[in-house]
Amino acid sequence: MSVLALAVTGRGLVDPTEPVIRADDEGLLRGRAAFETLRVYGGRPFRLEEHLDRLTASAASIGLPAVERRRLQVLVGLVLPKAGHGDATLRLVWTAGPARGIPSALALLGEVPEWIESARERGASAISLLGVRASAPWLLPGVKSTSYAVNMAAEDEARRRGADEALFVDGEGIVLEGTVTNVWWRVGDTLYTPSLDLGILAGVTRATLMELAPASGYRVEEGIYPLERVLAAEEAFTSSSVRELMPLTKIDGSPLVRGPAADVLQAALRELAAKV
Repeated sequence: MSVLALAVTGRGLVDPTEPVIRADDEGLLRGRAAFETLRVYGGRPFRLEEHLDRLTASAASIGLPAVERRRLQVLVGLVLPKAGHGDATLRLVWTAGPARGIPSALALLGEVPEWIESARERGASAISLLGVRASAPWLLPGVKSTSYAVNMAAEDEARRRGADEALFVDGEGIVLEGTVTNVWWRVGDTLYTPSLDLGILAGVTRATLMELAPASGYRVEEGIYPLERVLAAEEAFTSSSVRELMPLTKIDGSPLVRGPAADVLQAALRELAAKV
């Protein structure tokens, strides 16, 4: 992410190229930090409070000091002017700090990656990779932490195989989620998506689509489904705050038809974002 502005607790706005994390911060040493990434539309962050709710829950699951929302809101207010009236990405980080020390908060404003719109236009390809169903508390179900090495390794493997995205499936072939996305598919007027009971991330955009779907003519069903259900669908797509809706046109080499739901809901998402 190309950083446009950076704000840090206790220091305010700082040069984005300046080091701001202590060498003994447990977020750096052990990955004991939580983060959120969201879209900024027209200079306004979309569903900031929902992202702060999830950040708070993630921090609690990891055992971090309680998130101080006001401190983060102040940091957001410092970096947002750099977006002007345009679109951007906003990343919030809450770290443990040094052992028995004070936690740190960061707000990073960045550019929206250029590749997203071209990928949406052509449709993305994906491969399925073995993932773990987070069925126990110590597997941190639904937590968004900076311990993202596995996800990034999966993305690298997808690219190595010529795909844009990786979808995690468990040992029984149950579809879970993407590396940074939730997974959707459509049959008729029903949209299917994996249940949060699988320990997947409760995406803020996922929740937003559940709100938007009925007005767009679709109903939503959550459950536990094998990957074969996705491959047999009439269309499939992923959702995330930064990538928004991304149509999938190929999974594991099997072609998928690009259907109407992804485009209709993408337009509805943008329309909603323009109102807030």
